[in-house]
Formats: sequence, C-alpha cells, structure tokens
Amino acid sequence: MARLFIAEKPSLGRAIAAGLPKPHKNQKGYIETGQGDVVTWCIGHLLEQVEPEAYDSRYKKWHLADLPIVPQQWQLRPRKAASGQLSVVKKLIKQFDQLVHAGDPDREGQLLVDEVIDYAKVSQSKKANIKRLLISDLNLSAVKKSLSNMQDNKGYIPLSVSALARSRADWVYGMNLTRAYTLLGQQAGYQGVLSVGRVQTPVLGLVVRRDQAIKHFIPHPYYQLDAIIAHQGSEIRARWQPSDACAKWQDEQGRVLSRSLADNVANRITGQPATVTDAERQQRKQAAPLPYNLSALQIDASKRFGFSAQKALDVCQQLYERHKIITYPRSDCRYLPKGHFAEAPKVLAAIKKGCQTLIQACDNADPKRKGKAWNDAKVGAHHAIIPTAKAAPASLSGDEAKIYQLVARQYVMQFYPPAEYAEGKLVFDIAGGCFIAKGKVLTQAGWRALLPSTQTADSDATPLPLMEKGEQAQCERGDIKDCMTEPPAAFTESSLLQAMTGIGRYVQNKALKEILRETDGLGTEATRAGIIELLVKRGLLNRQGKTLHATASGTGLIDALPDSATYPDMTADWERQLQDMADRQCAYHPFMQALTDKVAGLIESVKTSPPPASLQGLPAAPAKTFKRKTRRTSSRRKGAAKSTGKTAAQ
Repeated sequence: MARLFIAEKPSLGRAIAAGLPKPHKNQKGYIETGQGDVVTWCIGHLLEQVEPEAYDSRYKKWHLADLPIVPQQWQLRPRKAASGQLSVVKKLIKQFDQLVHAGDPDREGQLLVDEVIDYAKVSQSKKANIKRLLISDLNLSAVKKSLSNMQDNKGYIPLSVSALARSRADWVYGMNLTRAYTLLGQQAGYQGVLSVGRVQTPVLGLVVRRDQAIKHFIPHPYYQLDAIIAHQGSEIRARWQPSDACAKWQDEQGRVLSRSLADNVANRITGQPATVTDAERQQRKQAAPLPYNLSALQIDASKRFGFSAQKALDVCQQLYERHKIITYPRSDCRYLPKGHFAEAPKVLAAIKKGCQTLIQACDNADPKRKGKAWNDAKVGAHHAIIPTAKAAPASLSGDEAKIYQLVARQYVMQFYPPAEYAEGKLVFDIAGGCFIAKGKVLTQAGWRALLPSTQTADSDATPLPLMEKGEQAQCERGDIKDCMTEPPAAFTESSLLQAMTGIGRYVQNKALKEILRETDGLGTEATRAGIIELLVKRGLLNRQGKTLHATASGTGLIDALPDSATYPDMTADWERQLQDMADRQCAYHPFMQALTDKVAGLIESVKTSPPPASLQGLPAAPAKTFKRKTRRTSSRRKGAAKSTGKTAAQ
C-alpha cells in the first residue's frame, strides 16, 4: 500500500525521501518516490489559534467587563504564510489510505502534524492505522533504520494532548491577563501593552526580585579565622568552626561578625598544640558528565562563548538540518539508547575526521567503555544531543565549529575513565576550639583531560599531609581575613537558564518543592530560549553586557501582579502536570478546568482593584515592541504578539 509521509519541515521531508526507493520526482510541496510513496511536509505550524474576535466580534475592543474569555469550541485557522502548503497536504491526505506521521520527536512535533490530520477531517478508521516515524538523525543510514522501525501513532497521542493543553492554557492565561493588566496600565497612564504569560511572567519575576535584592543589599563585614599549623616543614591551614556559644556573634550563614571574637580566638590558639581528633582519607571517582540536552548545551555555550540561548539553538538547528552532523537538538534527555552504543566507533571516527582539535582525544578514547549514559529506561521520544557518523565539513562557520566541538567533546568523554581524586580531612583541637582542614588532589585526570586547560582541575585543590588521630603539631598563629558580604550576582543568560531548568530552588511552597522532580522547570527545552528573547523584545527585560535586568515596565508589572502570577510555584506545578499528561498520568479536562478557574479568580481581583501604584509614572512604551501579526505559541516560529496583545502569551 502506498504511503503518505507528513514531515514537520522540508529538510526532514527531503531526508525521508532520500531513504525511500527511487526514482524521485519533485513536485510543488511534495516528493514522489518509487513504489508510489509520497513525502510532503508542514512548514512549522500550518495552523494557528484564532483571535478572540473570531469567537465574538465584541472582543475586538478591549473591555474588562468581557473578561475572562474562554472558548467553548476551540478554533484554528490556516496560517497565511503557509496556506498554500496546507492545501497541498490536505489534498494528498485525501488521496492516501496509509498516513505516516513524521513530526519532530517531541510534544510540539506530535501536535503539529496531528492537528493538520484533524483539520483535514480524517476518518477514525483511517486514523487508527496511522504510523509514527521518529527521526533524530537526518543522515541516510539513520533515516533508513527509522523507516524500518515505525510504530503506531496512537501510542503517541498523549504527547499531542499535552502540547494541545499547553497551547490552550497559554492562550487562556496570556490573552486574559495581558488584556486585564494592559487596561489597568492605561488607567494608570501607561499606554503600552503589558504582556503577561504563564511562563514568561514568572521568569521576569525571577529577574525583578534578583535586581531588587541587589539594589537593596547592604554589605556588612565578617571574619574568617584560620589556624596556621606547622607540620614537617610545611603549613596546614585549618578553618575555625565556632561553637554554639558563639551563635550570637554569627549571622544566619554562620559567618563571624565580631572582629574582637576572632582576635580573641587567634590570640588564644597561637603557640598552642594542635591535636588531630579525626582524620579521613578517601579516593573518589568522578564519572564523565552526561551528553548534552539542549539546556545544558545552551548554558555551556553561554559560559564559554557568550552565546545567547537563542543563538545556541539556531546554530544547533543548522548543524542538524543543514550539515546533518548532530542529532535532534531540541532534546530534554541526557541519555542514549543502548542500541546506539554499537555506533560509537563510527561516530568517533567522524569526530576525528572533522574536528582537528579532538584528534588526539579520539585516539585515546576507548570505544568499548560503556558508561551510565547508555540507559534505555531514561530515554523517551528522543535521546541526548550527540554527533552523527558524518564528519563535520571544513565549511563550518566559526560559531558552528564552536557548538559542534562542545557536542563532540562531551560525547568523546563518555569513552574515558572517571577522574580520580585523593581527598583528605583533618579535624584539630586547638585550645578547646575545633578547626578543620580539607584537601583534594586530582590523581588521575581521566575524562577531565579533555577539558580546556583552565578547567582541568579544581582551582582550590590542595594536598593534605598524612596524619593520624591523636597526632600533635604546633599552631604557629591565627590568620584573620577581613571579608565583606556581597550581593547576589545579576542573572546572566546561562544562570537564568539554570534557574528555569531547576525551578524547585525558587519555589516558595514547601509541599510543592518536595513533589517537583529534579528536571521540572519553567518552559521546555525548545521554548526557554524564545521566552528570554520574547521578554527582551517586549521591553520587559534588557541586556547589559552579559547580564539581564528588568526594565522599569517589567518591574512595574511584577509589582502590580499578585504573587501567584510572578512566583514559579503555580507554573512549575502546571508544567509538571503537562509532563504527567504526556506520560498518561494526568487528564486534559481537569487540568484545563483548574487553570480556567484560576484565571477567572485573577480577573475578578483586577476588576475590583484600583490601578496599582507601580504602573503609574512608567516611561513611555518602547516603539515597535510588538509586531502586528498573530503568532502561535511555539518554538518553531519566531515573533511577538500583536500590539493589541491578541495572542496567547506563554
């Protein structure tokens, strides 16, 4: 039976066609292949949410009385720029009985093709036979392998439902609260659009609170006391551990605030015997870091090269789609399927051929070493980002080469032994006080030999002499260091990404903090870069060198909103539920009902409250912050909301 393959984008469609029998014939919007199979494609989302006035014309003008707007029957419309391709896909769908879903291997990719199939009114019997083609590597051999291992599409419907819930939740939350607070702003004299989103606003809140903490920070002095202990011609530096009796002279972090106390202890220990009360020595192994997911790669690219999250993602897309030298980049997974281990010699050979800086690293790698990265139980729809078996071409741009080398080096590390450390700890009693010395020395570099020279060892690594419990030495003096407390660091692109991926650290609700998984965060791997860019484009964040700061409008908006909208608790919990939905552990309707109820409560509080003082006296809205073009909330399409704020704001 002839099949119709529906890919997410033209580059994927061409890769699929290359894996099908020849001859091929290129047509407008599709490719005919041998044995009757046809490959067509979407161009990102072919459909988009309609605006509120499509449900009721009165919504074209913004009035608080009309809020909240919650569609009873959700509608999609063809995206203007893609209407021609949508017509091609719809026509082909009617001609074939066997459809193959070939969207990207993630939730958004699943929805993107499923919604086109639904829009084409495909019968239930025909839907039941749809196959799912999952491709993470666009090289021919990998595509052919995927073609021989297609699955039933119905097994992936929960992914689509989760993405659908995310899209509609963003519309309900963003559309209503953006209108509500923009209208409040107008009452206070601000004429710009105040964009509120389910994800973007808690991210903005993180930056606003960090800026405020820095602004209001008051430094104070504190003191560190080290005992300098003579031993066999060298010195041991042991840090004083104040007893409970000293608590009233310490701050919450245990720092000593009294110089006279430090002086007193320093004088008391000078010339006194230092007796070892405990001695610990151990060898510790440190396994190589796992291969990258997108966030980890973006964080490292920001630290190493100063890349924005969006720039790192854009370069990854080029390496994946154009050059075909890395696997699918929008991955949230850092593990690899066990079956991929057999490909290691080919991948290492490709790295060696295409990346001169890693030739020696590849020569010293052991392709038979199988570490914790290969774990089928932790691989979902897609695996970690790794190089493919295709060598990098010499034509790579400088930015492309930088990202490729990061990905390649992280992969090669998997075939190196662990780094090994000798760690020691000595606890001394000096004049009744407790002093602790710690030492750490890298004894076997292992995978750390692949790091840049500045990262090959811990900068504070110091050896400790071998001493036994009960052994004595002489304390020569006490060394006091005058210190000042420092404000928290301003967010950078990398630290904000880290905050978004490990959001549990910023959640206030202790019960929620306990149930959030380590990987729970704000947004998804594919959307986080876009969220940061969106906040910058909408004039709520700005870049100052390598740091990110809230604008006056961003700060005013956060101060005007209730805490539940600006802290990550609610959104992180919703993100967890969306993931549970994809894992078949949460249903669509209860999630949407709870979200709708929450929005209704927030809107009601706006209706009964006066314009917040924080929205008064704000500078004029930046010109051309918003493009007058409706956009679907998706990492696959760039752009901002209309100047009227009429699209869902994530």
